[in-house]
Amino acid sequence: MSAPEGHHLAELNVGRLLAPVDDPRVAEFIDNVDRINGMGKRMPGFVWMMEGSGGPGNTDAAIGGDPRYIANLTVWESVETLEDFVWNTVHRRFYERRQDWFEVLGEMHFVMWWVPIGHRPTLSEALARLEHLRSHGAGSHAFDWAWLEEAELWKRHACSPAAAE
Repeated sequence: MSAPEGHHLAELNVGRLLAPVDDPRVAEFIDNVDRINGMGKRMPGFVWMMEGSGGPGNTDAAIGGDPRYIANLTVWESVETLEDFVWNTVHRRFYERRQDWFEVLGEMHFVMWWVPIGHRPTLSEALARLEHLRSHGAGSHAFDWAWLEEAELWKRHACSPAAAE
């Protein structure tokens, strides 16, 4: 499904670190969050990122009071621009190694939805979309890569079903 006219693509990705942020087991990830986020902000099609997105210790992005949860909430002009960042930059190498730093959550941890141009979603709004996707499956209110016909790069790089659930 293409973007409705006058809309951008919002995405939320959550993960729970295997260890506290100051633990050497997650140091490589923690040490590169700002670099990867900075690259994303410079990508064509990037619109907005929640402050502290993807970074540890951000109290505004705390999920359930657990400091090991990390939330990344961004808005992009289109599916194609988000895909370009995810799959055609160094971000892909970190994504492919996520099991080195993050727990397998056992449930969907990624959601996308359309937002009116200029809207900046809150973490609460994004978590509600994620819960909707978990409860009702993909649809126009909340969806994943598989729901988007134009998501071409995802089809080549998709994670295994066990990692996505």
